[in-house]
Amino acid sequence: MREHAGVSREELKHSAAVTVAVLLAVGLVAAWNVLIPGVDAWENIVAAVIGSLRLTGPVAAAFAAWVALRKRRALRGRSLTTWRALKAPLAIVVVVLGSFGATVLVLAVKTVLTDQAGRLSLSALGMGMAGLALYSVIGWVAGWVLPKPYTPAIAGLACYVVFSWLADDRGWADKLAPGTGEPYDLFQGLSGAPFFDQTIWLLGITAALLLGWAALVTRQATVLACALLGVLCAGMGVTRVLAEPKPAAAMDISHSCHEWPITVCVHPGMRAGLTELGAAFTQIASRLAGTPAAFTLVEQRPLDEELKPSYGLAPVHIPDLSPGFAEEAAYEYVESLAPRCNDAVAEGYRGIVVAWLRGEPLPGAPLPEHQYATAWFSSLSEYQRREWLRMFYSDFQGCRLSSTHFGGGPAQAPQVAPPVSRPTSGTSHVYPVYPEPVPTPSAAPAPAVPATPDATAAPDASATPGPQGTPSPGTPPPGGVPAT
Repeated sequence: MREHAGVSREELKHSAAVTVAVLLAVGLVAAWNVLIPGVDAWENIVAAVIGSLRLTGPVAAAFAAWVALRKRRALRGRSLTTWRALKAPLAIVVVVLGSFGATVLVLAVKTVLTDQAGRLSLSALGMGMAGLALYSVIGWVAGWVLPKPYTPAIAGLACYVVFSWLADDRGWADKLAPGTGEPYDLFQGLSGAPFFDQTIWLLGITAALLLGWAALVTRQATVLACALLGVLCAGMGVTRVLAEPKPAAAMDISHSCHEWPITVCVHPGMRAGLTELGAAFTQIASRLAGTPAAFTLVEQRPLDEELKPSYGLAPVHIPDLSPGFAEEAAYEYVESLAPRCNDAVAEGYRGIVVAWLRGEPLPGAPLPEHQYATAWFSSLSEYQRREWLRMFYSDFQGCRLSSTHFGGGPAQAPQVAPPVSRPTSGTSHVYPVYPEPVPTPSAAPAPAVPATPDATAAPDASATPGPQGTPSPGTPPPGGVPAT
């Protein structure tokens, strides 16, 4: 068995194979946790692979430190040439980058076989490789400078802590760590310019560290000059990285749409969720028909964009396609229709309407007026609820709902519709409710004979007309979505 500087060649090959297997397993697990569930897009794969560096990088640093301390013990007292000094760390970098390529290949198998949105960003993959090389060189230098048994563990842990802190800084420092930023938004896109600048910085600092170490152990002035060039390269990269503005949301992404019964448009990588999203919003669209928030189009917007519902359009946020994503998008959209009320009583009335819009059971409440309002609202038909919302949408949006909107409260006699006569001053004011729609007869009915008013007779809810100036009960509400 041949020996290579005190370490058997077979041992080095076995260690390299084990390292590749470990890095591949760790990389796949870490990338799987970063992947946006249900998204078929190349950007999703690239972002996941780069995100896996948070775990694979420290593992690579620990492996490089372990090899370095053994190498130093084997070469104790021997002089080193430049090539002999750089040969081992460069071999480690090649092994680590091989595991990175294997991770990309495994994750890209499904992507290649299916129709994926977006494109593969080679500059982003180059940045990931440069970052992994930096982890390896840091581990090598640490293992050589401090050849102790606990050095590999310390090197790996230190790299994890430092680079995780840089990535989570959310300021200028996060641009120095190899990453795309989390959570990743598909609408942000993967611009090649920032990744190219990060690659310059990472390669520069990697070359400066490695050549500086080589100049120290070989005492070669030429190597030291090359290390200074690496420092200049790293400085140029940092300048370019910090001068790069924050990437804006990509506005030129062509949505994938489903056009029946309402139009639903999402990112092309999330087209698998069109049917479920359309089913969740069709009922909401029918209940909002005729109100200022009526819509016929549901459109996915970037995660950092504020939801501003407008007539005809319902903007939504969809971070992923995990189970229940459509219900979460509907919940967030309905909550954006009207702000939460500061008053607990008004918020209780708002919660009744919000629950109905979302298709949830009407909430119970400890306050008597809310219990009565829930029972009163439950007694209405679906048609009457929609007509009720058309009349009082501005009150719902402005936190002005009160007991008068829900049958008058517990102090009033339970009734679906009050008398037509206007309330006089000093009497309780209760808003009316539209009656049920009646089918249009085939022939004109004979004129009805007016009956003698009976003061003791209770008003008939189904015969009470709506307020003056509102559409007739048999007329369907306006809007782009028919009431169901």
